[in-house]
Amino acid sequence: MKKILCIAAVLLITLSSFTGLHKFYVSVTQIEYNQEQKSLQIISRIFIDDVEEVLRKRYDENIELVSKTEEAKIDQYLSTYLSQKLTINVNGEEVHFNFIGKEYDNDLVLCYLEVENVLSLETISVSNQALMDFFEEQQNIIHVKKGKKRKSLILEKEKDKGMLKFSE
Repeated sequence: MKKILCIAAVLLITLSSFTGLHKFYVSVTQIEYNQEQKSLQIISRIFIDDVEEVLRKRYDENIELVSKTEEAKIDQYLSTYLSQKLTINVNGEEVHFNFIGKEYDNDLVLCYLEVENVLSLETISVSNQALMDFFEEQQNIIHVKKGKKRKSLILEKEKDKGMLKFSE
């Protein structure tokens, strides 16, 4: 499993340096438990062209993600879409995230999310179906960090949910 994650990470880093078209579909979501603030701080990285295509088909066929004039509308679309596709359960209870904002990094959009009032993190279940209904080959990689412990999942269309335990 670690070998697969290493290969996936190398591929993502390599592909994120290209600004042209890409032949595979992947997103990476980092979830970090901040014990001091009792929150989950989340960054989801998605290729701009992929998410733009989805937002055009779902919400507005003329939307352009890098548009400065429609930032509020883009934020609302991203927030709505992610809230429909990303589900998080902490210690067996579903939690809801706040969409904090986004920024662009080359050909990626980084979406910042936060879950507040997380008193502890013993187990976390994540379902991430983002882009899976549009791209058959979509993989969504999830990295979760609690203190010095880091665990990962690779989610695909057939297996879009996974659980990680930090109580061991």
